[in-house]
Amino acid sequence: MIKSTIKGIGFHVPDHVVTNDDLAQLMTTNDEWITERTGIKERRHRQNRNDSQETTAYLGFKASEKALEKAGLTAQDIDYIIFATLSPDYYFPGCGVLLQDMLGCDTIGALDVRNQCSGFVYAVSVANAFIKSGTYKNILVVGAEIHSFGLDFSDEGRGVSVIFGDGAGAIVLSATEDENAGDILAVNMHSEGKYADELCTQFPGSKYGWSDRMRKEPENVTNKEVYPIMNGNFVFKHAVTRFPETMQEALDKAGKTIEDLDMFIPHQANLRIAQFVQQKFGLPDEKIHNNIQKYGNTTAASIPIALSEAIEEGKIKRGDLVLLSAFGSGFTWGSVLFEY
Repeated sequence: MIKSTIKGIGFHVPDHVVTNDDLAQLMTTNDEWITERTGIKERRHRQNRNDSQETTAYLGFKASEKALEKAGLTAQDIDYIIFATLSPDYYFPGCGVLLQDMLGCDTIGALDVRNQCSGFVYAVSVANAFIKSGTYKNILVVGAEIHSFGLDFSDEGRGVSVIFGDGAGAIVLSATEDENAGDILAVNMHSEGKYADELCTQFPGSKYGWSDRMRKEPENVTNKEVYPIMNGNFVFKHAVTRFPETMQEALDKAGKTIEDLDMFIPHQANLRIAQFVQQKFGLPDEKIHNNIQKYGNTTAASIPIALSEAIEEGKIKRGDLVLLSAFGSGFTWGSVLFEY
């Protein structure tokens, strides 16, 4: 029987730390206000918002190098790339092909996933299907974001801009028939598009406008269109409903219980959401890993960053049962349950 096992994992974040006090210099806010609502104390931003070198694909490249090293593989061993992001280097093409070139892989396939906060969970679910079907042997799965170039650092945008950070995480998912190796036991993916406007960026797009509009009438392109918008309370209420549903679905599918779980890695959207879910399932502190306090919400990158960090800190060991769950824009949500 073919298993999908995580052979290597790594993450990379920019060096530049932005604290809540730093943001208070740009907008009317303070550390207490941000911490109380999100749990975030600091996040990473690239040093120069207009840097054309430290891009989303570049962060993904740095994380991928670490994952490959820990897997004991080279770029030539990778036969497929899946890259999840909402902040690509170009509107098109996607970051997958850019990463393929940066790594020097052969002319392998590169798939881009646009499922925002759920992007990494979706990407792992797809990679698992390819592995289990025998289509590919070693798949590089990446979640990477640079939000800092596209946030409204004013009083108007503070409800969103204080939340997001930059970073990347990557795993090498490999096929194996080793009886002692870990395996992905259950996955699920869900969506509810009727709530798309509750958390989105509207422009550019075929609905709200394209390049010709920006060129001909830039004065009519509003901040609401070009910057992310979020109905925070609405998103929170749906998240605390969907998180438990997708978690329980994964456990039931694998014939496991919450007591069997060794570690839960939630998408780092808001510390209050994670704490609500933790209390609902009665998870002790040692069975949940949160790092939103340090990195903010890095959307598609948040789960692989947190997973990599938990493994590096020794919180997750080989053989442990680990659950990854996410909820975000779309709305989309889902989970991956695996033995590490």
